[in-house]
Amino acid sequence: MALIFLNVTGLSNSGASHWQTIWEKENPEMIKRVEQDNWNAPLKQDWIIRLNEVIEQQDDDIVLIAHSLGCITVAHWATVFSSNKVKAGFLVAPPDANRTEEFAIINTFSPVPTEKLPFPSLVVASTNDEYATIERSLEMANDWGSDFINIGQLGHINANSNLGSWKDGAQLLKQLLDKAGLRSDALF
Repeated sequence: MALIFLNVTGLSNSGASHWQTIWEKENPEMIKRVEQDNWNAPLKQDWIIRLNEVIEQQDDDIVLIAHSLGCITVAHWATVFSSNKVKAGFLVAPPDANRTEEFAIINTFSPVPTEKLPFPSLVVASTNDEYATIERSLEMANDWGSDFINIGQLGHINANSNLGSWKDGAQLLKQLLDKAGLRSDALF
């Protein structure tokens, strides 16, 4: 069976200079974006239903590539839905959605799920991410049964981090694919 990648982006979507968007442009046949109806006033239920709809539409095995609130969306999706098509999750810079006083715009995503994800996953986090401490990121990874990589001081690992096509991230994704027993030779 073929393998496709679904970009699960976060609040405000990922703009033109975000690594997720660049990866889509570099791999248009393999990477598709999960489009949400409202990027700026997200509602957990709407976002997880849309993610499930897109997953159900796929004929191929799926790897989820999530950034920021997309990571929390994936964790919530896994508590409500399931699909044996989802083979792995690459979860970058999950925000601490439990900090509802600071991040009221994403309060419907609180509490952050603590259930183990039903597929191999990797959480990638930064030591100076304004939306989650490195300790909190590690805690979420442990809760989800995810491997964890601390990549140092790269902020929220987004367009503001000036990563371009983020080749180091592509290598981390390939490591996850190898661990999950998935073909990674066609990617990038």
